[in-house]
Formats: sequence, C-alpha cells, structure tokens
Amino acid sequence: MGAGGKVYLDYTQAELDAAYDQRVYAPNREEIVAWYGAESAKVRARVPHQRSVPYGEGEDETLDIFPAQKGPGSNLTPVHVHIHGGRWTLFTKDEESFIAPVFTNAGAACVVIDFSNIPKVRIPQMVDQVRRAIAWVYRNAASFGGDPQRIHLSGHSSGSHLAGVALLTDWEKDFGVPADVIKSALLISGMYDLRPVMLSARSSYVKLSEAEVLELSAILQPEKLGAPLTMVYGEKETPEFKRQPKAFLEALESAGKTARLVEISGVNHFEVLQQLGDPASEVARLALQSIFPD
Repeated sequence: MGAGGKVYLDYTQAELDAAYDQRVYAPNREEIVAWYGAESAKVRARVPHQRSVPYGEGEDETLDIFPAQKGPGSNLTPVHVHIHGGRWTLFTKDEESFIAPVFTNAGAACVVIDFSNIPKVRIPQMVDQVRRAIAWVYRNAASFGGDPQRIHLSGHSSGSHLAGVALLTDWEKDFGVPADVIKSALLISGMYDLRPVMLSARSSYVKLSEAEVLELSAILQPEKLGAPLTMVYGEKETPEFKRQPKAFLEALESAGKTARLVEISGVNHFEVLQQLGDPASEVARLALQSIFPD
C-alpha cells in the first residue's frame, strides 16, 4: 500500500494518526493540563475529603472521597464516581479532583478513583481495577453518607473508554452487586471502538490481542448497556473523537438503549473537561440533571 493509501474509512495513515493525536487539535494542551493539577490541589486543600482510601491491594488501587456538603442527620446522598483520562498512560486521580465541588455543593458525594497506567499494566487490568473500585463504592457508600442505590458514573477521554466498558459489566455474576449498580453515566470525549485506535500510532503503546480489542470496544456490545447514557464532546475535538460517539449513539439506539449525545460549542478535548468543574456549564448541568432528575 502506498503512503497515501487509505487504512481506515477515508483516512490515510497520517490522517488517522492525527485524528487520535490531541496535540494536533488542542495546541493549549499543556496549559490546560497544568490547570487541572493546580485547580485540583486547591480543591483538595479546601474541600473536606478522605484521601487515597484503598479499594484493593495494589499500590495504585485507591480513591478520594469527597462527601456531600450537608448537615448532620441528613439522608444518604447520591454518589458520583469519576474515572480520569490520560490516554491510558498518564495522570492519576490527583489531576481531576477539581470536579468535586460541582457535586458536593449540589448534595452528592464525589469519588475520584485511581488505577494503574500503561506500561505498568495493560488495559484489561485497568478495566478490572475500575470495576472493582465501583463495586467497592457500592459496598462502602454508606460509610461516607452515600446511597449505594444512587451511584452515577463519569469519565473523560481514556477514562470514558474505561467507563464505557464498565457499563457492560455483569455486576451480579462477577462482583455480587446489583445489575443496575450504575444508575447513569456521563462519558466525555471518549473512545468506544478500539479497532481504529489499534490501526493508529497509539498501537505503539496499546498492546491488545484481537479478542481483547473486540471485548474492550463498547460499540460492539450495545445490548449490554445497563444505564442511561449521556455522551458529550467538544466542537474542536479531533475527527475521530467526534465520529466515535456518533457511531456509538447509532449502535445504542439500534439496540433500543437510552442514550443522548451533546456537542459542546467552542471547546477542545481538554477544555470540555474543565466544564465538569464549572457548575454554570452545560457539561455540569448534564451531569447533575442525571443525578437529580427532578
């Protein structure tokens, strides 16, 4: 095949690589990521929370719990669980705790989970860690004032991929928790089909068998979705980060599932996550609307 030949849909290899490279479409990436860390540190300094609570035995298997801001004697509150992004290789929970006040001030607890990254582990192990963290939250929610019957989920970028796979879990069979343990999900700028990802330059560090690619592609298993789903992406995303949620939405609708897709105007892949930390933004409104439908 010539250098200009198509390798996936209408993409040449160079075009496909660019469509999965945020640096091409988000020139302010470093600035925004630095803001994530700085703002998250400020939030942890002022918002009461339990830091690095273990949900498993691995050194990365911890989570931060930000209880809802409520008076004594209040009823149990909803719990919002968040999965950080970072192309499966970067970041920890510490970069994305800036989202917590949106939820705690609205009357929900916020849990930001951590897990190991590539190359320490592979994606299947990351999925297992995320699933075990969610099961832990269900079993321990009441200990921090959370309602195990009202657990909601979000993720950004590779965290949205992990969240999408978590939504397909057979929770009763594999973890002994209710099948509907997740009541709703907000997936921000995610990937739901790993087949084109593995044809891109990302295959240099994402190592999966053909069977794993199929198993870890939520778009190929829409019938397993167990919760209402909202997907968002930024207007200035890469072509693939726009196409993938649209294709996933079509698959879900064909399977009769409850899902919606919202484009957020004027923002790129990294700026759209900032909105989850802004209570006045559309992204935060969508998240809270799922938790507090009334």
